Amino acid sequence: MGLFISVILPIIMVFAVGFILQKFREVDVRSVSTVSLYILSPALVFVGLYDAKFDDSYIVIFVFMFVLLYVMVGLNKILAKIFKWEAKTESAAILATGFMNSGNYGLPVVLFSLGEQAVPYAIFIMVVQSLQNNFFGIYYASRNTSGVKTALLNVMKMPTTYAAFLGISFQLLDVSIPKEMYSTLSMVGDAAIPVMMLILGLQLGSMTKIKLNWEVIISSVVLKMVIAPIVAILFVWMFDVDPLIGYILIIIAGMPTAATTTMYAIEFDTEPDLVSSITFISTVISVVSLSVLLNVVL
Repeated sequence: MGLFISVILPIIMVFAVGFILQKFREVDVRSVSTVSLYILSPALVFVGLYDAKFDDSYIVIFVFMFVLLYVMVGLNKILAKIFKWEAKTESAAILATGFMNSGNYGLPVVLFSLGEQAVPYAIFIMVVQSLQNNFFGIYYASRNTSGVKTALLNVMKMPTTYAAFLGISFQLLDVSIPKEMYSTLSMVGDAAIPVMMLILGLQLGSMTKIKLNWEVIISSVVLKMVIAPIVAILFVWMFDVDPLIGYILIIIAGMPTAATTTMYAIEFDTEPDLVSSITFISTVISVVSLSVLLNVVL
């Protein structure tokens, strides 16, 4: 009950604020998501990478994050062939299962379950996830409306791509930036996560008479909440990962769909109602699934 009150309840409350606002005063969701995508997220990515410190454990985390992403993409492509999904539906499913809520949900769960020593690794996972979101998330969100070539060009046009490059470069080259500039970037980046959560609430509030694709929703939720943690457990067992890092990877893999995916689905019109529905349902189910997962691995 303590974890629910301190972690899950605040997230649901942010969803509710956006939902209620949209019901009583209609908001242009696309405009809000554009601000987040082009201003807030780049600041978050730059500061996160600029502050990062690297050792062997971070390499293990980096490899796992891409292994999990590729497994989710591959499984969704198999399901798309079996169920004969349209390309846009396949992309929506990939957005909903390939990217977990490792920041505003995963970070506090890791802190409360494993302690302060696990926090730096959880922060790095959040940064890698942001990079994956801003590259692969944008790619899969835009490829169906613009074609593969144009989608890749869209990726290279995104400010977050260059924010990541600059953040890594400045960190490796030990380039210092003025304190005032750093404070400004940190302040803007800190606004990214709550705004993303509000966007999800706004999108849910915009849903009226929507026919939900339960076939996609059920398969995506099972992949996200059941198969992903199993993949993490197998990875940790096969490669004899340090116990602390292993616990972190398994817990993060069990996180629900990232709120960021709704932002991309809105920006590139990749079935945003379906993506936001999967995000909402997986978040609700995570109240139970994460409790079970924590009791199993810890």
